[in-house]
Amino acid sequence: MHIPASFTSIIILKLFTSPESVIILTSPNLRPWIQALVFCATEPITVEQIDACLRETLDVPDLTAEHILDTLDAIDAELAAAGMAFRVRAVAGGYQLLTEPAYQAVVEALVKQKSRRRLSTSMLETLAIIAYKQPITKSAVEQIRGVGCDYAVQKLLEKDLIELRGKADSVGRPVIYGTTPRFLHGFGLNELRDLPQLRDVAADEDAPPVTSTSIGPAEPASADE
Repeated sequence: MHIPASFTSIIILKLFTSPESVIILTSPNLRPWIQALVFCATEPITVEQIDACLRETLDVPDLTAEHILDTLDAIDAELAAAGMAFRVRAVAGGYQLLTEPAYQAVVEALVKQKSRRRLSTSMLETLAIIAYKQPITKSAVEQIRGVGCDYAVQKLLEKDLIELRGKADSVGRPVIYGTTPRFLHGFGLNELRDLPQLRDVAADEDAPPVTSTSIGPAEPASADE
């Protein structure tokens, strides 16, 4: 791996010590290191994870969460100034490099070509209802959809997009469901309040209908679709 010399001011390698020893890297500018972590993370990386990684490999006793957040903002501003196609975005409680909305169409084209992980229409409808109405029982979801959703709920549970949230206080104590952090990550949301408002969705008459997304393997049609 090639690391430009400008990334560090001092690099001290403990070449002849035990495997447990860490490499001490000292730099007056943490931006490259934090940028590398965000770039390489396959899931949204939290401030706590960034802090732990930096403390393990850098001599940064005075590092604070505020410093990390300021650096993330600086990286994002740098990407924007350079006209890059991606930015640092807050997603599911962490941070991740995401492409700008202007490039959505070309990215979707790539996903359609290569993705083998899709949600059926039935699962998307069920997931949307749970996302907006949570916590909600399966019978309430079925009442809204007008058809059974046993299969869709089971598959969404298997994909870790929804989870059990306990039981309702109504007769029979039915199980109630809600979405998971994986749902937020998969749909590029930081919090549930970032979901599009229903009135905004209804007003978008020119938008094509959504029939699949790139989360989870394609599923055969079922009786509850």
